[in-house]
Amino acid sequence: MQYFQALKLGQKRVAEAREYLNKLTDGRAMPALALSDTKSNVWQPVGEENLYAFVDESAGFVLTDNSGYILALVDKTGASKTIVQGVTQQQKEKLEKAFKEDNISKFEGKVILPV
Repeated sequence: MQYFQALKLGQKRVAEAREYLNKLTDGRAMPALALSDTKSNVWQPVGEENLYAFVDESAGFVLTDNSGYILALVDKTGASKTIVQGVTQQQKEKLEKAFKEDNISKFEGKVILPV
């Protein structure tokens, strides 16, 4: 796929994921990655599927503050499409219930966050 085509499709998927997450987090979702990292010159948009992941320092990330978790909606490769920072334990539990109700599965793997 050509770069521009992949980017446009990825941006559309990011926007859809962000819109969904904004509904659950009072508009706190930020866009993340529109393209998957393929380690080559092949351009791929992020996947269509939405899975959720909560990231904290135990996942190997150094967070710039200690205000909780980062919530990411990711594709099947772990590429984050949208993120929310500073999620508390109480908010995390509430969001996990909402994802379960909406049939959004938990991602079990390495999350790729924007640098």
